[in-house]
Amino acid sequence: MIAPEDTFTFDRGRLSHLDCNRPRTLSPEERVLLFRYCWDHAAAECQGCAKGYRITELTSDLFSGRELLCPRCRSNLIASVRTHFYNCTTLPVAVRHRARGVREAAQRLVKQSQEFGDRADVLMRELEVALRALREIAILQPPLSRN
Repeated sequence: MIAPEDTFTFDRGRLSHLDCNRPRTLSPEERVLLFRYCWDHAAAECQGCAKGYRITELTSDLFSGRELLCPRCRSNLIASVRTHFYNCTTLPVAVRHRARGVREAAQRLVKQSQEFGDRADVLMRELEVALRALREIAILQPPLSRN
């Protein structure tokens, strides 16, 4: 299941996680822009340590596949990095607005796809009930005589 805050790709008319093992990782585009515009200032804030970190100071855990971790307490800082990215004033205004627009469109797409999925589930249940009722009628009704 894809959540609006997940990172996903849209390919051949289908939504899928960019990386199913890490659904909330940064997209390649977010990474490029972060390293291009935010490498020289704090791009993540660890609430537990009350400290800001540059993107290059964050760590990864190769064994678990987790990334963008606080170097002191190992907390996941992806949400903090993403919040910084979409609000950072060092990004050119046009880039920031376009990035926000893409993210908002993606979140709307996920929400709509979930709504369609929910509607499809309701229709499937209605179909199952109707088929069950039809089977019951077929079993209970005596066969018609062919005279």
